[in-house]
Amino acid sequence: MRKGKIRINMLSMADSVDGQGVGSAYLELIKLLQEDGKDDFEIYLNKGTNFDIIHAHTIEPRNYFKLKFSKNPTVAYVHFLPDTLDGSIKLPKFIFKIFKKYVISFYKSADYLVVVNPIFKKDMVKAGLDIDKITYIPNFVSKEKFFPKTKKEIIEIRKKYQLKDDDFVVLGAGQVQNRKGVLDFVEVAKTLPDVTFIWAGGFSFGKITDGHHELKQLMDHPPKNVKFLGIIPREEMNDLYNAADLLFVPSYNELFPMTILEAVNTGTPILLRDLELYEDILFKKYLKADNNQDFSTLIQTLSKDKQLYQQQIKNAQSIAEFYSKEHVYQLWKDFYESILEKKKK
Repeated sequence: MRKGKIRINMLSMADSVDGQGVGSAYLELIKLLQEDGKDDFEIYLNKGTNFDIIHAHTIEPRNYFKLKFSKNPTVAYVHFLPDTLDGSIKLPKFIFKIFKKYVISFYKSADYLVVVNPIFKKDMVKAGLDIDKITYIPNFVSKEKFFPKTKKEIIEIRKKYQLKDDDFVVLGAGQVQNRKGVLDFVEVAKTLPDVTFIWAGGFSFGKITDGHHELKQLMDHPPKNVKFLGIIPREEMNDLYNAADLLFVPSYNELFPMTILEAVNTGTPILLRDLELYEDILFKKYLKADNNQDFSTLIQTLSKDKQLYQQQIKNAQSIAEFYSKEHVYQLWKDFYESILEKKKK
């Protein structure tokens, strides 16, 4: 058993750009280790290499070199794979190709890799990464930040966002980009004029966002029942989840969206695109479809069927209980201690 606290240097610029799930996951982990782990860890941010463990959350070149030249164990948090960048950013093909190679090289430079969804292990191996280096530790969110509010509070929140008490409100959240299914979100909204759709998020990466011009036109001239709210500070998102009747995530590619965990902590039902990646992490306790017509039908049914709606609230609460911070903290503690033990041996 190790004596003394484990000194970890966290490398990240994820919180410098608003509206990213990566930043949310990073901030949650830092808070977890500093509070629940105050007796086990000393956490430093963006320092040098003289620490027990170097843990990189983002892939800046300066982080790459710190991983390369550290004599102690290094960890890279895999929040995305090169293929998941398709539909997110638009760059000239040769630059994009170089960038994808850099991402893999960055991950290879770390001694250990942590992924938030076990299904992506096989894709990481296909990309040339060593399966023995990969550990699965899920995301989580704090119940102090994301929690159900009272009916009275929800009425006030709805007033703030100009939502009526009797509106059935469908929330989309995340960066405005093609990969997130924003175009589908709006197309579904067009088929349900009596339902209110709101999207919280914007262009975190500006004009290099894939589909920027078309999406900007859409944001500037949405259908009457669609509101684009722009980037919402994370501390205000709990209000939006509570104000919404449903979180709708039509993304085409994800690892583990933080929006899902945030929403279920408030007891908000979720509707997702039918992707294999959700099967092992959400235990089939969600609504799913793979085309806009079926999305539309499910939303309409959910807005009318009170029994189905109450069941989906229970499903959301069940997911939230599994991803408790106590469980996830123990996973991180065991992981960090194990890689230091391996170094000793």
